Amino acid sequence: MAPPPGPYSGTSTLALVARVSAFTVGAVYGSIKLKYLRAKAKSHQKAEAKAHH
Repeated sequence: MAPPPGPYSGTSTLALVARVSAFTVGAVYGSIKLKYLRAKAKSHQKAEAKAHH
């Protein structure tokens, strides 16, 4: 007989929730970082354009 599934065995609800929340946190962090870098690049371009004119 197989032992009962542990909290992080991959079959329990807790493991699934932990995996989904870790993925969500990663996705949210990634998108925020991307937005920040894009905004930073845009403001840098604007500053350079102003310096040239």
